[in-house]
Amino acid sequence: MAEAEYPGGVVVDPTPITAGQETTVFYNGLLARAGADQVYLRIGYGSPDDWRDVKDLKMSKTGYGWVKTFEAPVDQDRINFCFRDSANNWDNNNGLNWTWTIHNGRMI
Repeated sequence: MAEAEYPGGVVVDPTPITAGQETTVFYNGLLARAGADQVYLRIGYGSPDDWRDVKDLKMSKTGYGWVKTFEAPVDQDRINFCFRDSANNWDNNNGLNWTWTIHNGRMI
């Protein structure tokens, strides 16, 4: 299997992210390319400058990079994330992190 060439090393599927639905983050960025033996997805909710409910989720290594699937919460409106490896090196998108709106799935 060849390594994936994700734009910026990150893909979120599906997008848009819908509350209560399964969401998968694929990562083949800086840490993966540097040969990290383990990668963690750090997620938090709220504004990009004030993360709440922060968690580190262990990702699984695949032939295409690292992957983690989780359920998007129904009580939050924004998810923010970055990555770290087991040596505590970080990939935070050059200080911008990654951030997505979580929508409720209703048409307005």
